[in-house]
Amino acid sequence: YNLLEAEPIEVLVVNAQHIKAVPGRKTDVKDAEWIADLLRHGLLKGSYIPHRAQRELRELVRYRRSLIEERARELNRIQKVLEGANIKLSSVVSDINGMSARLIIRALIEGKNDPAALAQLAKGRLKQKTEELRRALKGMIGPHQRMMLAEQWRHVEYLDEAIARLDREIEERTSPFHEALELIDTIPGVGRQSAEQIVAEIGTDMSRFPTAAHLASWAGMAPGNHESAGKRLSGRTRKGNKKL
Repeated sequence: YNLLEAEPIEVLVVNAQHIKAVPGRKTDVKDAEWIADLLRHGLLKGSYIPHRAQRELRELVRYRRSLIEERARELNRIQKVLEGANIKLSSVVSDINGMSARLIIRALIEGKNDPAALAQLAKGRLKQKTEELRRALKGMIGPHQRMMLAEQWRHVEYLDEAIARLDREIEERTSPFHEALELIDTIPGVGRQSAEQIVAEIGTDMSRFPTAAHLASWAGMAPGNHESAGKRLSGRTRKGNKKL
């Protein structure tokens, strides 16, 4: 497809299930004849393949999502090491990736053990919980836990930098769709990153979807329609675009 896309011809990628021939016609030549016959009669419906610029944007957005998920997993590992050292930071701090938690974890990696001194690193509203922090930070952290935390924290910082680089690249590539992103961002529960993901997966050309219902069905968000002998059977949703 990538090679043919550059040529001045229309290329169709068709769902094999839609063009399945009758049994007994299963040779390459017969298949080619059958597909050509369907094409002549206008019975082939091409799948939605985004143009190259959108495919590249889609790759960037999907990769950023995987890095964000990896960062969340690494932060969970850090929390597990802290719990193993009897440091209950997460019971007081709502976000272990927040500014106060980062300062405390860095201090632990550097060898500081005094709970009172660590609690003083709290910023903002967390300063009101100094006594709770002092109790939560009273643990038994040793060289092994420090080494583990140092390695994991380096990984988190690398992921932060990689995500920031992808953010800048995605922002540059989505600048032509600024108006569409602003509109999607007005939907309750949809933030900027989600809006970028929606644009990357769907694009901004809505002419390929006859109605909103067609778009919902393509995304795999529409109920199934399975009826036989007047009975409604399983109405589970079809497989759609998981990333969307």
